[in-house]
Amino acid sequence: MLKWLAIVFTLLIALLQFRLWLGEGGILELREVRARVDVLEAENKPLRDRNARLAAEVVDLKTGLDAIEERARSDIGMVRTDEQFFWVPGVAVDASGLQINAGLVGLPAPGGEARP
Repeated sequence: MLKWLAIVFTLLIALLQFRLWLGEGGILELREVRARVDVLEAENKPLRDRNARLAAEVVDLKTGLDAIEERARSDIGMVRTDEQFFWVPGVAVDASGLQINAGLVGLPAPGGEARP
């Protein structure tokens, strides 16, 4: 009788171990789900970063005039009233030159004449 009881308990433990490792909701399925979560997190990270940049830009546009001025300059080419704009036909301007000369707003260009 005790021998049969030990066999039944051994089979029951084996069945429970099988369900734990290989059954529905077991450790193998948990590993697969975690792998899918990692892949989806990696796909979502650039989107979260972009959303954070856009949210910061929205806040900046709502509160500060610098972002609005920057948009007006880059998108539609606006110039302030206290600035002088020099246009030289046939000369390409790279973006790094614009960044360097941003602090020189209002100063005449070397070799150029200031307009009233």
